[in-house]
Amino acid sequence: MDSTIIILAAMDGVAYAALVFLVSVGLSLIFGVLRIVNVAHGSLYAYGAYVAASLALAVSGISPWLTYPALIVASILVGVLIGGAMEYFLLRPVYGREEVLQLLITFAVFMIMDNVQRLIWGVQPISMAVPLTLLPNVEIFGVNYTSYQVILLPAVALLALAGLRYFLRYTLSGAVILAVTEDREAATAIGIDAKRVFLITFIVGASLAALGGALASPTTSLLPGMGTEMIVLSFAVAATAGLGQIEGTAVAALMIGLARAFAIYTYPEFEVLVPYLIMVLVLLIRPQGLFGVNRVRKI
Repeated sequence: MDSTIIILAAMDGVAYAALVFLVSVGLSLIFGVLRIVNVAHGSLYAYGAYVAASLALAVSGISPWLTYPALIVASILVGVLIGGAMEYFLLRPVYGREEVLQLLITFAVFMIMDNVQRLIWGVQPISMAVPLTLLPNVEIFGVNYTSYQVILLPAVALLALAGLRYFLRYTLSGAVILAVTEDREAATAIGIDAKRVFLITFIVGASLAALGGALASPTTSLLPGMGTEMIVLSFAVAATAGLGQIEGTAVAALMIGLARAFAIYTYPEFEVLVPYLIMVLVLLIRPQGLFGVNRVRKI
């Protein structure tokens, strides 16, 4: 394989892995604390992208640099307003009931959000590449690449990983979340408001999915169905790592992102197959995932 192709595939893989990690770690965080597999997580990614593009297009006429805060604002808006409403009005009433009911509700939300998305933004592609063009290209081993994708996206993913680790392990709020994760009844008995913990956790997870979509919006055309592709892939990453494993999600996202990128450059017909092939192989050997543990719940 040509060295240029290897470098391009590696940089594509790292950039894509950063986006997939942000979405997957939100999914994994929600599952780790709430024990809910949120099928609508991909819709939060898509809404993050569409809202970010809409806000960025609105402010780009004032100053192109305002498009960067627009990406952050969009992810927070989607996480707080949509994620918060989803947890409070739809999921909270079914906590403690059959898991299949929770799964069906999130699937119904996914279908509703997908149709509402088409009503609001239509079915034509939407492009908003302003943030991408503001940063210069960088040359890595003789290959030019956008610094937005090869530097900014991985940096944001690493910051998210480090921030989550610090928050969960070294802050009082993180300790409260871990306590609810380990034993909800015992945590409630000592005065911890488990419902509030669930709401905050869901908003954080939803905001991470929306952030992934917001950061992806300058790099691709926004189309209906983009949430479906991402939720399936993020499930593959989270299952490969082991649901609830934050650090493992980063490793699995990088592994699957690189494998997918090399497949695109070498055997593009295997682009879709490779991530799920990795997931199946891992689950056959370790049903709990690469970093999952039996019986001990960990986030």
